[in-house]
Amino acid sequence: MDQQGVKKKILLVEDDVSLAAVYRSRLELEGFDIREVHDGENALSNAVEYKPDLILLDAMMPKISGFDVLDILRNTPETANIRIIMLTALGQTKDKERAENLGVDEYLVKSQVVIGDVVERVKHHLGLNG
Repeated sequence: MDQQGVKKKILLVEDDVSLAAVYRSRLELEGFDIREVHDGENALSNAVEYKPDLILLDAMMPKISGFDVLDILRNTPETANIRIIMLTALGQTKDKERAENLGVDEYLVKSQVVIGDVVERVKHHLGLNG
């Protein structure tokens, strides 16, 4: 919560429903307001409507990939400044570079982080580590 007692809002975009549930419960436990969606189309509509403080974005999704979602969000005035952390199975340098070129705030590879690391990075990007 920030100084006004308002919960920070996180849009969780993950097509693996069981993994999304794990992240959602942990982030809710940490005091965040979470909205969970499972594809890129819903990610885009919710980013505008829900106005999250941060988006946790999967890369590999049906319909619209996380990279395309990132690109669209960064080029839309209403969503251009939302903090975005990509959380993906794609560990190759070219994927990371692509995300960075599109303006991601941080790129995390699922196999290299545990959920506690993700929570830590979310807090860092929201300025809550103090």
